[in-house]
Amino acid sequence: MDDSLRDLARLVVPRVGALVEVGEPVVGFRLMDADGVDVAEVSEFLHDLRARDWPVGSVRSYGLALLRWYRFLWAIGIAWDRASRAEARDFMLWLGSTRKPDRPRKATAPAPGSVNPVTRKSYPSLFYAPRTRRHNRTVVRMFYEYHRVQGTGPLANPMPDRRGSNGERVNAHHNPLEPFVAGRRADFQPKVPRRQPPNIPDAAFDALFAAMPSHRDRAILAFYISTGARASELLGVTCDRVDVGQQLIGVIRKGSRDLQWLPASPDSFVWLRLYQQEFAGRVSRSGQAWLWQTLRRPYRALTYAAMRAVLQRANGTLGTNWSLHDLRHSAAKRMLADPNLSLVDVQWVMGHAHVTTTQIYTEPVVEEVVERMLIHHRTRATAASVPSLPAGGYRPEVLATLLGTPQ
Repeated sequence: MDDSLRDLARLVVPRVGALVEVGEPVVGFRLMDADGVDVAEVSEFLHDLRARDWPVGSVRSYGLALLRWYRFLWAIGIAWDRASRAEARDFMLWLGSTRKPDRPRKATAPAPGSVNPVTRKSYPSLFYAPRTRRHNRTVVRMFYEYHRVQGTGPLANPMPDRRGSNGERVNAHHNPLEPFVAGRRADFQPKVPRRQPPNIPDAAFDALFAAMPSHRDRAILAFYISTGARASELLGVTCDRVDVGQQLIGVIRKGSRDLQWLPASPDSFVWLRLYQQEFAGRVSRSGQAWLWQTLRRPYRALTYAAMRAVLQRANGTLGTNWSLHDLRHSAAKRMLADPNLSLVDVQWVMGHAHVTTTQIYTEPVVEEVVERMLIHHRTRATAASVPSLPAGGYRPEVLATLLGTPQ
């Protein structure tokens, strides 16, 4: 055994430093160390992401991932530009075994990592999920790649890239006449289990809809399930992007930032009208005013966190753990179940850049497959209990005379 290997089991990584949001005119983030000093190389990288028109939420996610990386480096006493493959390896091992920061939990809350008996979805675990660790690895590699290109960091990236079967970088000398190859999984990259997109059955959605406490919340759920828009896209709609006559609502797409008008169900606009009538004269309904606003003064734009809290309260009543993104998945499943809609139609509505992303919703719904299998088993059991009949056209006593009575 190599004595130089770090004892990660005894390594203590203090939760020092912070990611600080910088306000207007440019919304960005800065990473501060334990002494409150700006970590210039990280702040520069995040500033560059904002200059590339990255969403604020994505930049924040990258900043938090780098904060985990820097806390690990501070704990082992290695400067960021001195980190090697060994530090990258130990970081990924540590990230897979350390617990996430503790959050306040109610005594009656479900056990972390347990499965909800109604939705069959797992609750968040105490440890970082494989997708989170995979994302963190990608962020660290991007960070070092940025400084390598700029000439402000080490020449060797501590996080290894994907390699092909011959050991070279994937598609390094790609022939344009041949298809691209996927290559092997990169070193230190966690395996992500394949999972089917969650689907809210119709009866479960009706119960969730009935648990909504206000016309505003019912209208939002109706728009989510009929348009398939992302949570942030629908919450960012302004009053001038609602066309009741054509039953369209305009959302700014997360990736392309394009304005796309999505058709919505008639009942969505009915609930929207009820919500607007309830707050007539109290909130603005014209121009650039936010369509979804808080129900109490001071009236302001409804945030993702506030809408998520509404859904969590409904989940607490129903004993479920549905999320806002589950509504988007369910909308796609409903659309593909309609024979009048093609795969390309659903791709356009969902805003997917590639049709292969939409194809994941063509897989059978687990609940429907289970129901059909249970019917199959019941049918087989019933058929086995019925005695076999003789061939048609022959009386049983004749067959008994010819073939004899079985002993």
